[in-house]
Amino acid sequence: MPATALPPSGDLPAGPKICDASGMAEIHRMFRAGFGEARALIDGVREGDTAHASIVADHLAMLSTGLHAHHEGEDSMLWGTLEQRAPSCQPHVERMKAQHAQLLVHLTALDSAMPTWRANARSVDAARLGIALDGVNAALNEHLGDEEHNIVPVMETVLTQTEVDALGEHGRKATPKGRMFFQLGAILAAQPDGGAEWQRKHLPPPVRLIWRWMGKPKYEANRAELVGDRPV
Repeated sequence: MPATALPPSGDLPAGPKICDASGMAEIHRMFRAGFGEARALIDGVREGDTAHASIVADHLAMLSTGLHAHHEGEDSMLWGTLEQRAPSCQPHVERMKAQHAQLLVHLTALDSAMPTWRANARSVDAARLGIALDGVNAALNEHLGDEEHNIVPVMETVLTQTEVDALGEHGRKATPKGRMFFQLGAILAAQPDGGAEWQRKHLPPPVRLIWRWMGKPKYEANRAELVGDRPV
């Protein structure tokens, strides 16, 4: 269903912005970048190199888990609220639900193909992953911009900051154990300025120091393992 401009309606929120939902676009950038480079990461794994395949599979599982959680949060915490407080937004909400359902098909295919490729690193199984990734990326390309254009502006006129922050917290809780620095690094790297503004906005000074001295080196080491000896 194609995106359309919000319909004129007395029900459409016309009040001032009462919260900041820019975090939606910030996390979307990570998903665009992460899934966008995933095929190149898979192609960089040599036939039978299961050690490298396992590192890449862990990375893809982190992205998939994050996207599942991101959408589950919206499904359970956002759509019903928007339908109640901004009834004229309902056509867009229905389209978001349909796009989520389509993305779930491709993400499920990705999740299902991962264990076999992780275990043997064969090109035939990598091809299955690639097909699933093509579906994920095509669906993300349709969905993310649509959501940023037609949903986020409404969120910022009808949701409280507490409600918006709860969506972000839902996603953070899903971060796989031991991958907090890797995910934080991916978020920062996906921002237009490399994450400097994101850090000032979201991380208190002590946490920025922890990132600089402990987190960033671990993230960079993981990036080197992901890429291996083939450029991405």
